[in-house]
Amino acid sequence: MTRLSLAIAAVAASLAVAGVAQAQTPEITIGITVSTTGPAAALGIPERNSLEFVPKEIGGVPLKVIVLDDGGDPTTATTNARRFVTESKADIIMGSSITPPTIAVSTVANEAGIPHFGLAPFPITPERAKWSVGMPQPVPIVGKVMYDHMKAKGVKTIGYIGYSDSYGDLWFNDLKTQTGPMGMTITAEERFARPDTSVTGQVLKLLAANPDVVLVGASGTAAALPQSELRARGYKGLIYQTHGAASMDFIRIAGASAEGVLMASGPVMNPEGQPDSALTKKPGLALNAAYEAKYGANSRSQFAGHSYDAFELLKRLIPVALKTAKPGTPEFREAIRQAMLSEKEMAASQGVYNFTEKDRYGVDDRARILLTVKDGKYIPAQ
Repeated sequence: MTRLSLAIAAVAASLAVAGVAQAQTPEITIGITVSTTGPAAALGIPERNSLEFVPKEIGGVPLKVIVLDDGGDPTTATTNARRFVTESKADIIMGSSITPPTIAVSTVANEAGIPHFGLAPFPITPERAKWSVGMPQPVPIVGKVMYDHMKAKGVKTIGYIGYSDSYGDLWFNDLKTQTGPMGMTITAEERFARPDTSVTGQVLKLLAANPDVVLVGASGTAAALPQSELRARGYKGLIYQTHGAASMDFIRIAGASAEGVLMASGPVMNPEGQPDSALTKKPGLALNAAYEAKYGANSRSQFAGHSYDAFELLKRLIPVALKTAKPGTPEFREAIRQAMLSEKEMAASQGVYNFTEKDRYGVDDRARILLTVKDGKYIPAQ
């Protein structure tokens, strides 16, 4: 055989080996449904944008990421999730941006037996607990930092205005559960729908109750509506906002009325203020540096952290799963689920995750901070 023939044979053999290796280890398919249009776009757009800064492969295996818009609609989110299951044969599903469609996605994922990373706080009930975990901080952990602040300020009465959906329910129920034993009383409860453009009637009822403070259980730019109306109607007390509102868009929409707000947030909104020993500092700085380099100074967002952090966790989970199973199989999906339980102290920009069968959020007090707005910027609250 000539040298040329030998060279051709060697190249052919190497290509054949590469083809076999590729066939043996297919790509990992990740289906993501977020709300990049509609009332929740202020949450979904940063979640989509942060995907530009996540790995393209993990453990030497390429990631195929499919992103669909659900417009914040649970029916559309369900359709998207079913497409991931039946058409894309997804190994992992993420989404959605707000609570109602996230519940819908979780239901589909648990029916199909596919690991699901929720990107909004949602009730992880027993029928959704096997395959779903939540990336945002759970309401009780975030709520506690605000309630402790209220107690330290001598608050006795609280007014509540929140969404008339499952997100509003989560916050009202937690407020009632935690503040009662702390000696505080809820004197007014008002609700509004996400698409509403006015909350004047609800705010007037809150003012009539004259609470010491008001908690707004809303998310995205719509959270600025009660904030602005309360200040416009002369309310002088403290106003608290949940981590569902933690973005620069809130300040942009609320304008001067945002000054002095108390905003619960994940640590990604202020990694510079964390000690070097904080496990959330390095990933928070990395995400914010990349995000603000592309989208402008102070464009950082609580919501960008949710999708980014899901991939930070996958950096730990996928290599473990690949030791026992191949992508595209039920065994691989089960291996991911098992890795969620076995891997500990998984650091990300929004928290340090330690999932268990019962704790499907997996974070602790390291996952929340309290901010305020001064001169149009978020700073640590006192």
